[in-house]
Amino acid sequence: MVDALVTLVVVVACLGVLGLLAAARVVKQYERGVVFRLGRLRSDIRGPGFTMITPVVDRLYKVNMQIVTMPVPAQEGITRDNVTVRVDAVVYFKVVDPAEALVAVEDYRFAVSQMAQTSLRSIIGKSDLDDLLSNREKLNQGLELMIDSPAVGWGVHIDRVEIKDVSLPETMKRSMARQAEADRERRARVINADAELQASKKLAEAAAQMSDTPSALQLRLLQTVMAVAAEKNSTLVLPIPVELLRFLEKGQQEIPGREAAPAAEREAAPAPEQTAQPARPAMPTLTEREPEPHTVDR
Repeated sequence: MVDALVTLVVVVACLGVLGLLAAARVVKQYERGVVFRLGRLRSDIRGPGFTMITPVVDRLYKVNMQIVTMPVPAQEGITRDNVTVRVDAVVYFKVVDPAEALVAVEDYRFAVSQMAQTSLRSIIGKSDLDDLLSNREKLNQGLELMIDSPAVGWGVHIDRVEIKDVSLPETMKRSMARQAEADRERRARVINADAELQASKKLAEAAAQMSDTPSALQLRLLQTVMAVAAEKNSTLVLPIPVELLRFLEKGQQEIPGREAAPAAEREAAPAPEQTAQPARPAMPTLTEREPEPHTVDR
């Protein structure tokens, strides 16, 4: 009798421990617990920590309350200005009402993904290519409103939507590159023409200033020669200003006038007497020379 009672107590204890283990649940800090009792939703949402449910009768579902990052697959569409593009985006959302996220929609992640894809296609059709490339902030706000409107009834809040990339056809890329290159060349030519205009004005002012002082032109010439010689070139081209040529021409005109007077004086002056030099005797030839005496040894 005692043994049977002890066995019964042990069995009840084991069943109690198993029931306690079956009823015990742990909810993490970033989760919330939604309890269904016999298929009906309980109003109390279990917070993080240790909690108990009724075994067999209650069923606990844990809902993640973290912000979910969901990439939206690239969608191909035609813009309002008839350009075919491929656009992909990313959606940041989180669950604010765990009961609605479980009851109002079958799979809130899949629902948000499909809504983001359809909204992205709609945004592509309503926008121009320039808006997709340069005015993304406004498009992001419009896309966020389009997704957030139906998601509110699902207990989901759309935190942010970002367009990641806009893919263009190769022909459109080449056309845009040529357009950008032409625009840069136009600006370069305008800047160059403006620089030439300013330089011509400064040169005109410098020429007017140098016309008052001709020596300034010579100093400027020497500075140019020094600048060219500093580059260690093997050939030095020296420009000669017109003023210097005129100065040399004027000097040549003055020199003949100065040489005319000494020439006339030389013609008027008597020629100097030539001193007579004694004539040298002519050298005798071989036939005219006297024979030299020869001595004969006996």
